[in-house]
Amino acid sequence: MSRGFVKEDDLEHAGTDVPERPVSMQPNYVTANGYAQLQQQATALEQEILSLKSKQDESAAQQRLVIMNRDLRYVAARLESALLTKPDAASSQVLFGAKVTVEDENGDSHTYEIVGEDETDIKANKVSWTSPLAKALIGHNVGETVVWTRPAGNSLLEIIAIKY
Repeated sequence: MSRGFVKEDDLEHAGTDVPERPVSMQPNYVTANGYAQLQQQATALEQEILSLKSKQDESAAQQRLVIMNRDLRYVAARLESALLTKPDAASSQVLFGAKVTVEDENGDSHTYEIVGEDETDIKANKVSWTSPLAKALIGHNVGETVVWTRPAGNSLLEIIAIKY
C-alpha cells in the first residue's frame, strides 16, 4: 500500500482502539468468593493502570493502558450488577453455590461447584450456573439421575452428594 493512503495519526494510534468486552445479559449472580475475586481484579487493574500512566509516552504502554482501562470498565460493570447470592445450606436440592458430586455412566466420580459466570474455572471444576451441566443439575436431589446434554452426546449423571 502506498504511504499516500495512510494518515500518520492512524499509525500512532494503531492498537489503541480495542472493542469493549461483552457483558452477559443474564442476571449476574455471584458467590461471596466471586465478588471478592471481582474486587481483587479491580484493585489489580487500578494499580497496573497507575504504573502504566508514568510510561504513557511508550507505544507498548499506551496499548496496554487502553486494554487495562477497558478491562476495568468491564469489572466495574460486573461489580455494579452483582447479585450476591448465599446458598441455602439447609436445601436438599442442587442450587446456585452448591458443590455437587456426580457419578457418570462409567462409574467415575466428579465434583462441580455451580458459580457465577465470572467465577467459572473448568480447571477448578467451577461451572457457570448458565452452563448446560449446571442447568441439568439445578433443582435435583441426591440419588436422582439427570441427563447432561452435550455436543459429544448426552451423558447420564447420578447425583451422589450436595454440599454448601
